[in-house]
Amino acid sequence: MERLNTLYNRLKHNDLDSILVTSSANFYYLSNYYTDPHERLIAVYVSQYHDPLMIIPALEKDDAKHVGWEYNMISYTDSEDPWELFYQFLKRNESIPKSTAVEHNHLTVERFNQVKSILPATEFSDAQELLANLRLIKDQQEYAKLKQAAELADFGIKTGVEAIHSHMSELEIIAKIEYELKKQGVQQMSFSTMALSGAKTASPHGTPSMKKIEQGDLVLFDLGVVFEGYCSDISRTVAYKSVSSEQEHIYHTVLEAETKALQASRNGTTVGEIDLAARRYIEQAGYGDYFLHRIGHGLGIETHEYPSMHSQNRLELQNGMCYTIEPGIYVPGQGGVRIEDMVFMTDDGAEALTKFPKELQIVD
Repeated sequence: MERLNTLYNRLKHNDLDSILVTSSANFYYLSNYYTDPHERLIAVYVSQYHDPLMIIPALEKDDAKHVGWEYNMISYTDSEDPWELFYQFLKRNESIPKSTAVEHNHLTVERFNQVKSILPATEFSDAQELLANLRLIKDQQEYAKLKQAAELADFGIKTGVEAIHSHMSELEIIAKIEYELKKQGVQQMSFSTMALSGAKTASPHGTPSMKKIEQGDLVLFDLGVVFEGYCSDISRTVAYKSVSSEQEHIYHTVLEAETKALQASRNGTTVGEIDLAARRYIEQAGYGDYFLHRIGHGLGIETHEYPSMHSQNRLELQNGMCYTIEPGIYVPGQGGVRIEDMVFMTDDGAEALTKFPKELQIVD
């Protein structure tokens, strides 16, 4: 498998004997098998000394083989200790590592102590940067999955906007969105679907409720769909029946800020410059204090992944990167506007994968 070979070569480049991957996202990236193991251990172990190893609960062994895993495998029952089985595997293969990288941001203290107890002489380092860079540049298969996830997200927004006509509550609108997406075959949302209205739109991560949409409300949607393991993310804001001059001004300020960030997205431009392109425009319009977050985040197997798109990030954009651009203005007591697209970097700049219209819509 190409990804395992790439990781193997990066181990050699970094003078590492091995790497132990335990998070569901990175496990999926390397094995093509996605699972939420709950309290059970899953892992992919890549070593310079033998073929890759998968550690997986016995109840999922056949499913993992079905998606194409053809290397070493340890499957364990609930009465067995997977760490002891792992240690015995290393002993049989005479491959106790001198150095190994682990996911510090994922392993619990308890599990890290268990690893150290079976490998007391091994030097441990953090695998986070190595794995983040491995997933940073998406290939054409990943692009196709992200594009399909984006199309489904567009459909979700369309469904939500149309549902406003029925005078449903925020939660009822969300139920309608997710029901219609499930009819399209969607099994999982990228995150909890958001539909906020009125003054609640001033909270970037507000909580939907049974509040019904009222005339003059702004309605803010934020949703995403998982398609074959890859996430989409989109935000749109519409008005219900009428819009004030202040709401309209805020809306067009956010829309222009997003346009400037999209235009700044070119190969070699830094992440920080993308944030500043939008932030400076919002500041010049007098709303700088109400833009409360970074311009966006990386997107792929996880909704929020590397890189963090903040103003101090000096990482240069490259072909194959996928990320969000999502400026927002949030005025307490009044409301807020966010417009978000997921984009994919190409030779010609940022291709917006989400395409739901962005002109201000007043829903009657």
